[in-house]
Amino acid sequence: MIDKSSLLDKKWHAMASESVLDSLNCSIKGLKQEEVKERLSVFGPNKLPDKIQINILKIIISQLVNPLIFILIAAAIASVLIGEGKDAIFIFLVIFINTAIGTYQEYNAEKSAANLQKLLRIRARVLRDGKESEIDSEELVPGDVVLLESGSKVPADLRLMETQGLEIDESFLTGESQAVLKHTEPLKNTTVVADRKNMAFAGATIMSGRGLGIVAATALDTEVGKIAENVSTGESAKPPLILRMEKFTKNIGYIVIVLSVLLAILLRFQGMDMAAIFFFVVALTVSAIPEGLPVSLTIALAVATNRMAKRNVIVKKLTSVESLGSCTVIASDKTGTLTVNQQTVKRIYFPDGSSFEITGEGYNGEGKVYSPKNKEVSADLKEHPALKQILEVSIMANEAVLEKENGEWKHYGDAMDVALLGVGYKAGLHPKEVRKYLKPLDKIPYESENKFSAGFYEREGEVYCAIKGAVEKVLEFCTFPASHGSTQSQILEQAEELAGKGYRVLGFAEGKAENFSKKENHDESEIPALEFVGLICFIDPLRAEAINSVEKCKKAGIKVIMITGDHPATAANIARDLGIQSDDMPVVSGKMLSQSGSTDNKEFQDLVMSTSVFARVSPQQKLEIVDVLIKKGEFVAVTGDGVNDAPALKRANIGVAMGSGTDVAKDVGAMIVVDDNFSSIVAGVEEGRFAYDNVRKVIYLLVSTGAAEVFMFLMAIIAGLPLPLLAVQILWLNLVTNGIQDKALAFEGGEPETMERKPRKPSEGIFNMIMRNQLIVSGLVIGSMAFAYWYYLTEYQQMEEYHARSLVLLLMVFLQNFHIFNCRSERTSTFKISISKNYWLIILVMAAQGVHIASMYIPFMQGILRIEPITFNEWITVLSLAAPIILAMEIFKLINNRLFPRKA
Repeated sequence: MIDKSSLLDKKWHAMASESVLDSLNCSIKGLKQEEVKERLSVFGPNKLPDKIQINILKIIISQLVNPLIFILIAAAIASVLIGEGKDAIFIFLVIFINTAIGTYQEYNAEKSAANLQKLLRIRARVLRDGKESEIDSEELVPGDVVLLESGSKVPADLRLMETQGLEIDESFLTGESQAVLKHTEPLKNTTVVADRKNMAFAGATIMSGRGLGIVAATALDTEVGKIAENVSTGESAKPPLILRMEKFTKNIGYIVIVLSVLLAILLRFQGMDMAAIFFFVVALTVSAIPEGLPVSLTIALAVATNRMAKRNVIVKKLTSVESLGSCTVIASDKTGTLTVNQQTVKRIYFPDGSSFEITGEGYNGEGKVYSPKNKEVSADLKEHPALKQILEVSIMANEAVLEKENGEWKHYGDAMDVALLGVGYKAGLHPKEVRKYLKPLDKIPYESENKFSAGFYEREGEVYCAIKGAVEKVLEFCTFPASHGSTQSQILEQAEELAGKGYRVLGFAEGKAENFSKKENHDESEIPALEFVGLICFIDPLRAEAINSVEKCKKAGIKVIMITGDHPATAANIARDLGIQSDDMPVVSGKMLSQSGSTDNKEFQDLVMSTSVFARVSPQQKLEIVDVLIKKGEFVAVTGDGVNDAPALKRANIGVAMGSGTDVAKDVGAMIVVDDNFSSIVAGVEEGRFAYDNVRKVIYLLVSTGAAEVFMFLMAIIAGLPLPLLAVQILWLNLVTNGIQDKALAFEGGEPETMERKPRKPSEGIFNMIMRNQLIVSGLVIGSMAFAYWYYLTEYQQMEEYHARSLVLLLMVFLQNFHIFNCRSERTSTFKISISKNYWLIILVMAAQGVHIASMYIPFMQGILRIEPITFNEWITVLSLAAPIILAMEIFKLINNRLFPRKA
């Protein structure tokens, strides 16, 4: 029986093939069925743990664990203690509504995310008992012999034993966009995962060639499994909104406590009995606490969640909605996020110095070819014989397939070969047609040791040989000087210059094969003297909208950094094209980070802060980069699609996974970009900022009206008057106005200049200077108007308190009906914001007014609220008294805009 613990620390990549077989107690012919059963009982099935099911109870509890909810519960308990059970009922109703809405939205978001995470089962070809069979990958055990071929998925971590031109796409794990050419030779112990070319990792895709490997690790012991396990225990940063709301709630709590104590002392000195003081403190608490905030906040975030979904961003938790809008840094993966992750031919160079440009991107034939004179190349290619020659060579030395079926492009084979067929289509050369007049005879498949592939074919009765491959290798078969005049050194220099610009460059050559003979295997000794025909340059293209999106981020004051496993030169060029990096900014490599020590070292931190481009970094280093940025006070959004991105997605303030990415990344991300489009991330930033602005508008409305109520109470106490409103009336006021109409602010569409503002400082709370100023002014104006009316009714009119409170309550309702229009913008005049942008505002204001009027005529509500009907003339009078709040805040905005002009 094989011991599981003995395999965990093995350096499979550093062991010779014989040692691997000995350690796993297996042979190249495969395991016996009895051995498979025994090992399956020891190692378990080859799969990652199933995703935890959505837990309704857990979501409900998460909605209740909120400091503001705790304060409301305390207020409800206090109401019960003084015999005001109706007040308590209202408070618990508020809590119930908030919890119900939050649970519903979060449950739906989790369901939407879960729908993206359906796994495809991988089938594996194995040798068992010396016979080949196909099994489900879950049945694999260490020691199994797995056969690999082009187009298949790697089902477990394998130590490779045989390879034939085996190239594997490991971008999901390493971030490296180019397929890795594999071999079987042992490597150094210290070789990092990205450079273990004798290993094949679970989840990777075979791009070309064939191979045979021994299963070295399954399930959580694979490289993918290790990351998934680490992620489950990793620490997540709190969303910015949660941090600010915690600070806001704490401050509100302190203010309420201090005010309550001071006023209790003041009232005691005035001779009020303790029961009455306690009653008043409860009333004051109800006035000061914005009990409608949890519901309003939830609705504001829910509205933003729905808007984001329409812009291809699925949010898994409501509190994450605003996080993108608060981020100061977006740390983006390159492959598949900023680029399309599809090799594409962009340029063709000839020995005479001329070059052709190619448009289009991806594995298809959509695009154009342009001559050195920037003219579109015609399909017959009569004017460009050199171009026709190199494209024919690229088709004849090609093992891939690219065809259009039912309006869709289908392909398989090596990425570079597919890209070459694509440019053939763009120039009017269809591979099938070319192979009709250039009849294929035989080929030499691509092998890593050879660094080239070749095709033999018949042209007009004569046999020719076409090859493609590494430029230096192709040049070995060529005679110089070439007919076009370039020397070998000039071509090599040109290839190096292009590689320095981020291109992957292949050389092409053709010549007559006069001594060709048909046989089973050919080798390079049969390659005749050839003529070098040119260079073809490939690149993983940028997403078309990525440059514009990065520019939008810059205007919004957001720094975009790129973290990739790619080569530094490739990363640098793409970053420059995107506008992420300037010419004088260094590219920091994983090696440089390793040499600088731990994340606590100043050298490491300085390296992180010195650049916007990180290349050849490991998953652990990506996590460390994010950690340093957060410690430096940044709010960091991390985007990614691979397993290698998962730890950083977990650690970031906001993790943004790509919809086509791995399940591990989507499971960890706080939100998922369905279309993998970087512009959708920017749309998410915009919606996040709109959401935060709307949250601030709601808070402004609630706190300013609460402050007005407190000020009204204070003025009444100082003047020696009775309380203007009873505790139950205050709670009703907050429910019928803020509890209804403030929801309309959640539907505000956002102001045009939102994406031209710098992000708010991470240290800045919700109450910045403009918020404090407008809150103080509006609170004082509303409170003064209400107190003045109460004073007039009780002192001058000598009106009975019962009826006077009915009028003051109506005035407060009207004041808040008008004040909500002031809250639509901190700077823009109310009269300049079209009501067509938010019809909900009118609807809910009318609803609030209607509900309150109805309550004055319903006996049941009259008894609860201690109010009575009023006359129409009284209603008109109160309406006219409330309207000036609009004028007061318009004057405030005018003065504020002149004293404190808007800053970007």
